Amino acid sequence: MTNYLDSVNSDWFNHRLGVAMTLVITAFVVLMARLVYLQVVEGADFRRQSELNSIRVKIVDAPRGLIYDTKGRLLVDNRPSYDLGIVPRAAVPLDRTLETLSHLSGIPTEQLYKPIEKIKDSKNYNKPVWIGPDIDRNALAAIEVNRWDLPGIVVNVSPRRDYLFGPSAAHILGYVGEISEDELKSTTYRYYRVGDYIGKYGMERAREPWLRGKRGGQQVAVNAVGQVVRVLNTVDAVPGHNVVLSVDHSLQVVAEQLLSDHSGALVAVEPDTGQILAMASSPSFDPNAFVSGMSHEAWQALITDAQFPLTNKAIQAEYPPASTYKVIAAAAGLEEGLIDETTTFFCPGFFKLGNRTYRCWKRWGHGEVDIYKALSESCDVYFYKLGQELGVDRLAWYAWGFGLGEVTGIDLDHEAGGLVPTAAWKKRRTGVSWQKGETLSVVIGQGFNLTTPLQVAMMTAAVGNGGTRYRPRMIKTIQTADGRDLYAAVPEVRGQLPVSKRNLEIIREGLFRTVNTRTGTAFKSRLQGGIMSGKTGTAQVVGRREDDSGRGQESVVKDHAWFMAYAPHNHPQIAVAVILEHGEHGSTAAAPVAANLIRFYFSGDMQAEKTAGPGTGASSGQE
Repeated sequence: MTNYLDSVNSDWFNHRLGVAMTLVITAFVVLMARLVYLQVVEGADFRRQSELNSIRVKIVDAPRGLIYDTKGRLLVDNRPSYDLGIVPRAAVPLDRTLETLSHLSGIPTEQLYKPIEKIKDSKNYNKPVWIGPDIDRNALAAIEVNRWDLPGIVVNVSPRRDYLFGPSAAHILGYVGEISEDELKSTTYRYYRVGDYIGKYGMERAREPWLRGKRGGQQVAVNAVGQVVRVLNTVDAVPGHNVVLSVDHSLQVVAEQLLSDHSGALVAVEPDTGQILAMASSPSFDPNAFVSGMSHEAWQALITDAQFPLTNKAIQAEYPPASTYKVIAAAAGLEEGLIDETTTFFCPGFFKLGNRTYRCWKRWGHGEVDIYKALSESCDVYFYKLGQELGVDRLAWYAWGFGLGEVTGIDLDHEAGGLVPTAAWKKRRTGVSWQKGETLSVVIGQGFNLTTPLQVAMMTAAVGNGGTRYRPRMIKTIQTADGRDLYAAVPEVRGQLPVSKRNLEIIREGLFRTVNTRTGTAFKSRLQGGIMSGKTGTAQVVGRREDDSGRGQESVVKDHAWFMAYAPHNHPQIAVAVILEHGEHGSTAAAPVAANLIRFYFSGDMQAEKTAGPGTGASSGQE
């Protein structure tokens, strides 16, 4: 009996021991499996999270390349921007930290919260979130003094664009802005990141690949409240390349001053190279406003301004060329053998075609007119008769030969090409055949004709230099940050004017007389020594005005004033085109602007000279 009980007790004990051992082994296996899973499967992720609590990568933005004028004056620089960030996981308690930060920085708490709310419950919760770009120095000082009360707060110093002369040359230089979502999706910006600043307009946009540097970085160790305690490794940022423009900023400022009371544009070019010396568009804007951040209201005011300050009118606005086009008509008539320097037409002040009368700007007429007088006094009747013989298609061929109707190829984006009308073009566009009367409008630079101030400036330069058409260039050199040249512009010929040397000399003599004879339309703007030649123009503008019924009706508003000029007459060093919107007369509005700019270019003096007496055309005409 005793042996039986001992046997039962022994079996029960062994069974219980076996169960216990099984449980212990199973628990050990589960524990080992968990350890293996944590170490092998999730080890890298835990290691990364651990490092994020003590080691972080700090991006170091590269400074953009600088922009200089042709004489080495710095136009666009970089200044330090103090950008406020927060590591949400380290900023405990978050609410109190943000309230303290708001009190010290002056940034509303709601504004500080917005960037953080976008990344809640994401892996980026361990990374800095930028909540206060470009804070002022007072806020920076207050934050630095109270850093121990601001866990998780970081301040990054990054380069920020600084346009040293504000609105001056804004349409040339352009501006930078934060990259958009659509731009990030573009292959053009494949290596860019959210928050990067890129060129949006002007030279900043056109030369973005050159100006943009290569970002660097630092591996830093931080303490429990997110403050950097030491730098572990550094990869230096590489600055962008510097751009040296052909523009002379002194001349640019004068051009802008001369346009300050007008809406319009001015272009000055070096005739023998095509390099742009000045390009002004009025009104302008301050590109610094885009860097520091612009309110919605300010942006709306800018884009709805009736004078279009964001438009570079020198290359983007298109106007009827008015009587500056008569240079092309004269070349066509001379080359086609329809006129020579002895050919005369009588101008009674009007020209009849069918049952319609076309007026000359000089109501009582010019009398007998040869080509010299036709150009210098801008006789419309002379060119009406010439245009009738030429026809619109032959005029168009010469207009193209003078560079109208196509982009010039300047190194800026969004250049307009203008319009050179033909009979076929009108038929395609309207379905209506060309009318003879429309040729009379075209031959004096009206009708469907459209051109940009830059096109007129380049045409003027070609006439002045003897017939060579150059591509306009704004960049003189591109250099590395240490001053090594990577690129240097050379003159690029785009073609020759379709006019013989002799006929071009006839035209040039007519332009000389425009300024330097008493009957010339620009006589009041002549310069000492008779160095300037030019051509006035007055472009009729048709607008729309509502009557009492609220219907829009066509009405003539104040004309645009044109003047093209070059100097000196024999060996031009500068060519200029000026348009003043609604300036009325080229002779009295645009010509003095060009004369003052040319005077400054040669002597540094911008005071108007005393004339010997009134010019007939300048005192009484529309040209």
